[in-house]
Amino acid sequence: MIQSLRIANSKTQYIPNLFPVRLNFNSVFKFILAIIIIFGNQLGLAKPMVLTAKEFKNPPSRIIRSCCSFGANLHLMVIPAIKISDITSIEKVGPHKYLGSNREGNGVIYTKRGGFIDLGHLRDQADWTAFLYSTILLNKEKGNVKLNLGIEGGKKSVNIKWSKDMDSLDLLHLAGKVTYDLSVWHEIGTWYGTSYVPLMPERYSSFSIEDIYSNLTGVTLGMEALKSNMPYEQAMTHLLAEKLRQLEVVKTEKETFDAYEATRNIWWSRDYRLPSKKILLKHQCEAYPGAKPWLVPSKGDTILPCNLTLIDKTMSGQPLNDFYEFKIKLNVKLLEKKNIRKLNKKVITQNDFMSILKDIELEMAEEFKS
Repeated sequence: MIQSLRIANSKTQYIPNLFPVRLNFNSVFKFILAIIIIFGNQLGLAKPMVLTAKEFKNPPSRIIRSCCSFGANLHLMVIPAIKISDITSIEKVGPHKYLGSNREGNGVIYTKRGGFIDLGHLRDQADWTAFLYSTILLNKEKGNVKLNLGIEGGKKSVNIKWSKDMDSLDLLHLAGKVTYDLSVWHEIGTWYGTSYVPLMPERYSSFSIEDIYSNLTGVTLGMEALKSNMPYEQAMTHLLAEKLRQLEVVKTEKETFDAYEATRNIWWSRDYRLPSKKILLKHQCEAYPGAKPWLVPSKGDTILPCNLTLIDKTMSGQPLNDFYEFKIKLNVKLLEKKNIRKLNKKVITQNDFMSILKDIELEMAEEFKS
């Protein structure tokens, strides 16, 4: 029997999220679930979403659900009296809905083996994986698909190609790899000043402690949901509950709040107001070959982190990078950045990310060395 997550009101006294700016600009798309019959030696995967022609031409927004700020009881620069705490609890977490709903109960929650988890980030990456996998499957005989992905530090597009006899599991992993690279570019772009809300820089949330791990967890759960015999949303609801249990999720909002407090003035500061980039004192930009959670030190406990590895090869060992090109035609603002300038390119791809991340890591070390 499928276990659904229960929704209930929090009993803690901590201030809920009052942040007035919502970054979900994408309307919820209508979709239906259809059964696909797998022939020959193809692996039986889940029921991919059947999308309309309009939905194929309009991929999900890069940010589907609202972003969470790392930290608790943060103040807004324009309204200092308001305190922001994007904390949720296991009792608030609701069923998954493709492209989001108010019932999901998103926010940040602490787990003893996976650190802080941003459920909005996690669900976004799962949905992007589902979208891309469905798009690939429904174009399988064609052997390629090209998507224009809007503007984020420049004009983005992805061109995916595959052989018609490529195994369905490899195609699923391909969708996951592309999704993960899209999420990494979002972190790179916001580090260098891109934002969705005019005059509101997002540097304060770039490469936040929980971002990379939450993103890869979402990709992983999305792929698992698409392997399930359950409909996608139902599978995600079940798998998310199981993953949080596996990661030893805390039971209350107060425990997540306490985990934040244990890292205050070490990983983040309450001395500055949103959207100041000085709120985060530490950043996590190690995105390849996988993700490692940052755990709050606990006296007397020896807890093993649950590390994640990105699937980046087909089952025969061929790099998944060979099957697509995620291309960003950089805008003037990014071309002016020192570490981008040194690439001597106006157009970059996912193959440039490792070099960029190494330079960002050096920038971070210099910026936060004091």
